[in-house]
Amino acid sequence: MAFSGGLDTTYCAVHLREQGYEVHTALVDTGGFSAEELHQTNERAERLGVASHIVLDRTEAYYQNIIRYLIYGNVLKNNSYPLSVSAERVYQSIALAEYARQIGATAIAHGSTGAGNDQVRFDMAFRLLIPDVEIITPVRDQQLSREAEITFLRERGVDFDFSKAQYSVNRGLWGTSVGGAETLTSHLALPESAYPTQVSQHQSTEITLEFEQGEPVALNGERGTPVEIIQRLETLAAPYGIGRDVHVGDTIIGIKGRVGFEAAAATTIIEAHRTLEKHTLGKWQIHWKDQLAQWYGMFLHEAQYFDPVMRNLETFLADTQERVSGIVHLTLHPYRAEIRGIESLYDLMNSGFGDYGEMNRRWTGEDVRGFTKILANSALLHRHVGTTEKSPV
Repeated sequence: MAFSGGLDTTYCAVHLREQGYEVHTALVDTGGFSAEELHQTNERAERLGVASHIVLDRTEAYYQNIIRYLIYGNVLKNNSYPLSVSAERVYQSIALAEYARQIGATAIAHGSTGAGNDQVRFDMAFRLLIPDVEIITPVRDQQLSREAEITFLRERGVDFDFSKAQYSVNRGLWGTSVGGAETLTSHLALPESAYPTQVSQHQSTEITLEFEQGEPVALNGERGTPVEIIQRLETLAAPYGIGRDVHVGDTIIGIKGRVGFEAAAATTIIEAHRTLEKHTLGKWQIHWKDQLAQWYGMFLHEAQYFDPVMRNLETFLADTQERVSGIVHLTLHPYRAEIRGIESLYDLMNSGFGDYGEMNRRWTGEDVRGFTKILANSALLHRHVGTTEKSPV
């Protein structure tokens, strides 16, 4: 059983044991848990009487197989949401399916409700990877409210901090989602207290992010793996409230959904990477990459990660990053990251061909006159053909 230690999975663990199942819980860590939180979750699983509990650390694999392509593509759904949970759930479901096969489970359970995207993501992966294993979804099948789950656990004396059940928080390497009563409306904002990281930094600070072939490799000159850079940047930028927003969009099942999130590292890295690409990629590279990257993000969001076209898109996105290397200078302010500029050996602004609006070095005024005359031909022909007054060409 997928187990995060939250309300839904705690309910599932107790309910399934009462149904006579031998429950083995697994937490897939995709960069969202501290050592202390992992320890607490392990203790909680033991108190619930499960047969075994394991932590499956998949943070590095999650980055290599999914997140780096979201960076390459500057993927922000509806121009705001970095697919924090969408991407995470896909990789968690893969890890859970592999573990279920490893231990010879005859059934696999998750705590998704019947009104969200996660149920589809988990079910899709399980049906493709372990089609002979039964899928059990107590919360979905019983159409339970959070209040009903709380009542169930209280009646059985389960030791659970019910004050934390007010908000559903999902934390991972690429961001944290926050859902609550406010996000079920179209007009209420989440309170400050709902966010895992409170705004505590108000003094602006300058930082640098270095990329090599599209991947983040250094923060403020200190090198590290991309995972380490993401984690360090999140620690640095989240206290500014950077990367907070409320995403509204179309769910896989056809209804509108609304969820809050904080993703300081993800949004900062994407904007820095996008700026670096503006300097190092050509016009048509950027144009087509933007189109295909949005398709990649949409397919990932809608549980189509296993479609073979996704591997084709990943190949394209990776190929565009050959020259996306350099240093991006930023300033962190409360609630925003400001891009100041970039340095790169591949900066097309420093080609020596000319300075925009100032000086040309590779062409003359006569060259431009001739070029403009040819460039205007198609529009001129369109104006000329079919008109009663023929202007000379």
